[in-house]
Amino acid sequence: MAELKVPTEIVSLPSKGLLYPESSPLAKGEIEMKYMTAKEEDILTNTNFIRQGTVIDKLLQALIITPIDYNELLIGDKNAVLVAARILGYGKDYKFDYNDKEYTADLSILEDKVVDTSLFKRGVNEFSFVLPYSKNSITFKLLTHGDEQKIDAEIKGMQKVNPNVTVDATTRLKHMITSVEGKRDQKEIRDFVDNYLMARDARALREHYNQISPDINLTYIPQDEDYTGEGIAIPVSLNFFWPDA
Repeated sequence: MAELKVPTEIVSLPSKGLLYPESSPLAKGEIEMKYMTAKEEDILTNTNFIRQGTVIDKLLQALIITPIDYNELLIGDKNAVLVAARILGYGKDYKFDYNDKEYTADLSILEDKVVDTSLFKRGVNEFSFVLPYSKNSITFKLLTHGDEQKIDAEIKGMQKVNPNVTVDATTRLKHMITSVEGKRDQKEIRDFVDNYLMARDARALREHYNQISPDINLTYIPQDEDYTGEGIAIPVSLNFFWPDA
């Protein structure tokens, strides 16, 4: 009997690999992924993974063939991998409801968000920014899957102590900022975010972060003649991986 193989595809990353260390396979700007099989569908129905909130990550890790460190994946690149996994599993057409109307988006034609890659230094995930109101100079990095895991764990830990605490924004900033006025001590960075970072500066930083973050553009433009909006954000809900849900 001939050896059976599952077909694979090469998936391009929005970052083009520019922000990863040259020693990382991700620096090539692309990864190899296999088509979804019945085995991966079992992952999607695993109640433990669903309860833990890890089902999508378990699925993506099972589909990625390239030997990468999954925690290194930038969030925008992970989003592109997520869309690729959906296409490789159930095809490019994705039906969803919006304002009581059903639309069908062709996921295969989604494009990467336009970013100014001239701001990138190959192999270095760090950027300089002067806060517009306080004029403090900082550096920051684009968050990875590993960073998001640490942020979620820290937030959950604080909420166990105080269920009413809301620290999502500040916790994310503490993990994002890598130096303040040249100082890289984590204690000083956290003190700065808690006590000295003006709300207007924080907003400006978040806006700049979003502008330069590579990602896939999850916007669907309806072809209806009467539609005049700028597009609909494609929802990544239950039926993204379960079309019949």
